[in-house]
Amino acid sequence: MADDLERLTGYLYEMGLLKRFRRTGWFILGVDDPESVADHSFRAAIIAAALAALEGGNPERAALLSLFHDTQESRLTDLPYVSRPYVTKAPNEEVTAHQTRGLPEEVAQVVEDAVGEYEEHASLEARCAHDADKLDCLLQAIEYREHGYRNAQPWIDTSLAQLQTVHGKRLAEEVQRTGSLDWLGDALGGRGA
Repeated sequence: MADDLERLTGYLYEMGLLKRFRRTGWFILGVDDPESVADHSFRAAIIAAALAALEGGNPERAALLSLFHDTQESRLTDLPYVSRPYVTKAPNEEVTAHQTRGLPEEVAQVVEDAVGEYEEHASLEARCAHDADKLDCLLQAIEYREHGYRNAQPWIDTSLAQLQTVHGKRLAEEVQRTGSLDWLGDALGGRGA
């Protein structure tokens, strides 16, 4: 058990890299300090839970799938879409199997099952997690555009084109109509004067 916990500790440190690894596609847009992979995964997990609840799925499962969907980037880094024709990478399930080798079996199974389900796209929760990935990109592109990065439209268009769920598409419409700080007025007005 001590070796399992030592390996688990190493895995946790490895996952901490995702807080430092930046989403590289945003560098193309000119963002000097873009969001990290962990930043992206956090909001995507929240979005996935909300979508799954709206779609009649299991919010906890969808959030879990989103949480682990980019963990392979601790070894592969975040390769921007523009590199895909030139770079061949190992399948995410294979990378995950290497990452979880030697972990306590219960932990390895949870991680491997989550990544496998996400990559198969077969379950409602996986479709919600995929839409959450694209919705977070959409939100982030709009936020960057509001901060002066006016060439964000390709990220917006690509995200919109890949949405699959009914509520994901409806949420995307609302996201485009709403400013990133519109919620603030409600928050400040709701505290009582």
